[in-house]
Amino acid sequence: MSAPGAPAPYRRTPLAPFAAAVTGVGLVTAAGTGARAAWHGVTEGLSPSVGPRPELDGLPCDFFYSVTDCDPREALGVAAQRLMDRFAQLAVIAAREAIADAGLDPALWDSGRVGIVIGSAHGGLPFYDEQHAALTARGARRVSPKLAPLSVVNGAASSVSLDLGVQGPSQAVSTACSSGTVAIGTAHQMLRSGACDIVIAGGAESTCTRLLIASACSLKAVSTRREDPTAACRPFDTHRDGFVVGEGAGLLVLEHPEHARARGATVRAHVNGYGASSDAHSAVAPDPDGLGIERALRTALADAGLSPADVGHVNAHGTSTLSNDLIEATMLRRVLGDGPLVTSTKAMTGHTLGAAGGIEAALTVLALQHQLVPPTVNLDALDPLIEMDVVAKEARGASFDCAVKTSLGFGGHNAALVLTRA
Repeated sequence: MSAPGAPAPYRRTPLAPFAAAVTGVGLVTAAGTGARAAWHGVTEGLSPSVGPRPELDGLPCDFFYSVTDCDPREALGVAAQRLMDRFAQLAVIAAREAIADAGLDPALWDSGRVGIVIGSAHGGLPFYDEQHAALTARGARRVSPKLAPLSVVNGAASSVSLDLGVQGPSQAVSTACSSGTVAIGTAHQMLRSGACDIVIAGGAESTCTRLLIASACSLKAVSTRREDPTAACRPFDTHRDGFVVGEGAGLLVLEHPEHARARGATVRAHVNGYGASSDAHSAVAPDPDGLGIERALRTALADAGLSPADVGHVNAHGTSTLSNDLIEATMLRRVLGDGPLVTSTKAMTGHTLGAAGGIEAALTVLALQHQLVPPTVNLDALDPLIEMDVVAKEARGASFDCAVKTSLGFGGHNAALVLTRA
């Protein structure tokens, strides 16, 4: 109770539910390049491109999920490709597909009403490492003047803006492994506010560097299952021992529903709600009770004007680490009950860090559209402490109108999206 004479506690007036239209999907993943190929790879459980990398030789984890069916030099041209770090190259390729999928022509849109929000945890880390090695070995004169534009986290957003001629607000989000989800949530807010008619949003990452993987090994966060790298990432499995890093990009074209309707766009799904929170617990470990991600999920549901009972599918963060999977699954059971079909698609894409939320939100859109839940392919024996219906081995057809995407990031950055069927 407030003290006598004190002002009444502030209560935010809830905003009216707002459904941003998803009209385009672009994907570049180890499971396949292009939305159709990636969806086929993920749902069919085809063996992804994961294996030893020479730059990781001698490390406890010397393997990585690589994008192998996409050559940025061919897709972008040699001159353009040289002006971007690999994570930005993948973002531009995904953005071009998403725009084409949405039926948009950049020559015809009002570029000042188009926005970009792309998340990345590390940005151009490979180029940064390369230039540090050049400085150490050959001196300052050998450091490239392109270090700043190629290594900064906003490189993907900047490159997509330049490539498509976007003149509206362009932002980079960096909230560790929740970056892509936060980027889509930010786009939802931009459309709701009226700042934009169209926003290209998601995540991009490519961080196969010896330094990063060595650090992850020291943290004991990555799998050391070197004898069978393809089966190393095994979310929710009782024998999981860590994640496997991957690269990729996942971008959505989000539109104000009135804009999409006016141009007769085909709508794949809707983003209805967004929630974010901070654990304020640890620089690397999630809140052991999952209260932070629970807050984000409940906020997203309230933002969408939906209840836990409405949720039929969850694309979970599901990293394949001992603590994260159990904490997240326990939270999901507490909030949603045991009804939703849960999956983690990281077993097919790797943990793409800042790109994960973008890739997985795109896969959630496709799950809603196809009414099919992708499998957690390496799940042989569900952890007995996890009491959720986790789809294992084979995709499962189902009827559901609402799905949730959850993400957790180092530093306690949590985010959740609520998506619905078009």
